Amino acid sequence: MTAPAGAQAERTGLAWRRTALASAACTLLLLHSAALRHWGLALLPVLLSAATSALLAGVGATRERALRAAEPVAMPRLLPAVTSLAVTLTATSVIVLH
Repeated sequence: MTAPAGAQAERTGLAWRRTALASAACTLLLLHSAALRHWGLALLPVLLSAATSALLAGVGATRERALRAAEPVAMPRLLPAVTSLAVTLTATSVIVLH
């Protein structure tokens, strides 16, 4: 049995949205923590996390659109690298500044 047409694009889009939503939830937790610490440098991980959440949502939407096209195209190699770098920088800032 094969999956209906477009199922791969939908599953990919849902996975990216779940990841972006989880990242947004972490952003809210970091925001709460920064407020308890009276802001200062604790705000940097919040800003990085918010930017990473937006990036994840954008990459996910782009990837889903690309898979829904009549001729699916590969994701540019730079996009996952930039996304991975953003996640790594955010995690590092949390470890260093919290």
